[in-house]
Amino acid sequence: MNEKAMRDILEDIIGRVLKELDGQDTGAAGGCGSMPVELSARHVHLSEKDALALFGGPLTPARELSQPGQFLCKERVRLIGPKAVMDNVAVLGPARGRSQVEISRTDARLLGTETPVRQSGDTKGTPGIILASQTGIVGLEEGLIVASRHIHMPPQDAKRLGLADGDLVSVRLDGERPVILENVLVRVSDAFSLAMHIDLDEGNSSGWNASVTGTIIGKTKEMDHGLCRHRPETGRP
Repeated sequence: MNEKAMRDILEDIIGRVLKELDGQDTGAAGGCGSMPVELSARHVHLSEKDALALFGGPLTPARELSQPGQFLCKERVRLIGPKAVMDNVAVLGPARGRSQVEISRTDARLLGTETPVRQSGDTKGTPGIILASQTGIVGLEEGLIVASRHIHMPPQDAKRLGLADGDLVSVRLDGERPVILENVLVRVSDAFSLAMHIDLDEGNSSGWNASVTGTIIGKTKEMDHGLCRHRPETGRP
């Protein structure tokens, strides 16, 4: 085979590969590029009633969060569990219809509670906990969860990636200790901007820092405990 024939073959192969890459589906099965990964430390969402009981008035914004309309509050609370107390716990706003406390597995062990992994808003049958401020105290009969790792995704990104609200995907984190997290819940809403949320335990295990990004590498099967069958607050972080 002469040099010209080899060059023609190579040019043909390169051309076909470039064409395929240009038209490649960027859906979850083929990867989606990177997205920010944010650490979600222990925090509390309060109802208007509970905010009033604890602080005597509505929640006060301190700074905006990455998700539109969400903010860190100036107010802080104390978590009182069977075995331990945690002070200076962040409160996130705006107020919700029902109070909810999100902690990690490590927090749950320290507090002395058997806390299930749940999607935000799915608090039926979860443990309760006592919330206290300098001026008030509230006892929650339920509402303590370990939040399922999840991705906030606007509809345009979901369409581009071939994903729907409630899908579970695998995501590779590119931290100091790269790790693949499975069963990451996709939550789709017009109110969201694209970002993945993990808790402190997951962040520590992967060497998380603010520059870490995640890449969807494929879908995973729905878990047996029904994490995605009940989506009570799709528009909530």
